[in-house]
Amino acid sequence: MANEFPNGNGTGAADAAPSMSALIQYTKDFSFENPKAPRALGQQSQQGPQMSLQVNVSTVVLGDTDYETVLRLEGKAELDNDTLFAFDLSYAGVFRLVNVPQEHIHPVLVIDCARLLFPFARQIIADAVQGGGFPPFYVPTIDFAQLYQQRVQELQGEGAPNA
Repeated sequence: MANEFPNGNGTGAADAAPSMSALIQYTKDFSFENPKAPRALGQQSQQGPQMSLQVNVSTVVLGDTDYETVLRLEGKAELDNDTLFAFDLSYAGVFRLVNVPQEHIHPVLVIDCARLLFPFARQIIADAVQGGGFPPFYVPTIDFAQLYQQRVQELQGEGAPNA
C-alpha cells in the first residue's frame, strides 16, 4: 500500500489540478459614520450627493497553502461639502490554494479571492447605509483584474529608470 495516492487516481499531488477553497470569511474591521444626523437625513439636492470610493486588496501568508485576503472599501457621500455618511470596511477571508503555481498565487488572491468576498462586503455597506437612515448604497461592481493590471503597470512605471 506504499503507492496509495490521496486523490485516488494513481497520480501524485504534483499532478493534481490547482484548487482554491474559501475556509472562512469575516468582518475584520468596520466603521460607519453619520456625522450630521439627524439634519442630513432630510437634505435633498437636485444633483444628489457626491460619492467617493477607494478599494484596496491586501494579502497575508498564513501557512504553506493558506492565505488571508483583505478587501478594504472606504467611501463617503458628500453634499455641499458636508459629509452625509462615511464607511470603512475591511472584509477578509482565509483561502487554501493547492497546486497553484507560485507565479499565479498573488493574482489569484487579489483577483479571484477578492471577487468572492465582494458581494458580502457590498451587502454589509448597503445595510449600514440604510440603517443610518439613507437609501441603500450599493457599491458598484469592481473589476479586480483591471485593478490588478493597473497596479502592476504603476509598479513597473515606478521601477523604470528616469530618462
